[in-house]
Amino acid sequence: MTQADGGRVRALLRSGDKVLRRWVEAAEEPLRGRLTTGELGRTCSDLLSVLVEATDGGLDVRTDAYAGARGFLTELSRDWARRGFSPTETASAVFALKDALFAAADEDGDGDLATVLEASRWVDALGLVTFESFARAREQVISEQAEQLLELTTPVVKLWEGVVAVPLIGTLDSARTQIVMEKLLQTLVDTGSEHAIIDITGVPAVDTEVAQHLLKTVVAARLMGAECTISGIRPQIAQTIVTLGIEFGDITTKSTLADALLHAMRGTGVEVVRRAGSR
Repeated sequence: MTQADGGRVRALLRSGDKVLRRWVEAAEEPLRGRLTTGELGRTCSDLLSVLVEATDGGLDVRTDAYAGARGFLTELSRDWARRGFSPTETASAVFALKDALFAAADEDGDGDLATVLEASRWVDALGLVTFESFARAREQVISEQAEQLLELTTPVVKLWEGVVAVPLIGTLDSARTQIVMEKLLQTLVDTGSEHAIIDITGVPAVDTEVAQHLLKTVVAARLMGAECTISGIRPQIAQTIVTLGIEFGDITTKSTLADALLHAMRGTGVEVVRRAGSR
């Protein structure tokens, strides 16, 4: 069996529980407190079984023989990324296999330079696959968390019968506008509301782009048969709108959410009267 065939590595992997035991011991240190010994042992055992089968096709991890191993490492990286593991912790668990292979080679009297280089290059290639998979998984997790955050920061609430409101906080960009629009339109359908209030009190600044996003949302709501009122027009924002020459057309604007709610309620036929002696 030649070096290119991976015979040395395959023989070491098939040497039994001693490789698995040493692998778990070496991987425990960087993962201490993150996984139980039993959980780490099962993970290493399952991966070892897949790798033993893969090495029948040689040591090139890019070949079809390693499709199962690459899939296992991808799923492992995705799972650990979602659980908050760092890239170093995830890669270290794979690189720990080197220590186990080197120790097994020394014990078998086969720890020559050729064996060390063969095993080292092979494990390094597996570690690279793991790191790349972890990076992709982490990007996906971050993207999902960003979407969830957008969902949380764009609530649509029912203020009164036939009146809903969208209190916006932070910067309004294209992605967020799309979410606001979808949630607002769906709420209008679910509640049958005819009035929607878009409150921008928490929006730090209104420029031409933000104004365009607001207008798109208003137009979409109108297509659903709902009239929109924009509230939260502070003096600074009003000055900016005038300076930029932004036109809201016939869209009703109010300085506060309370004023917008009062306007919407009157639009539904509700008359608000202050009781004598009340503040």
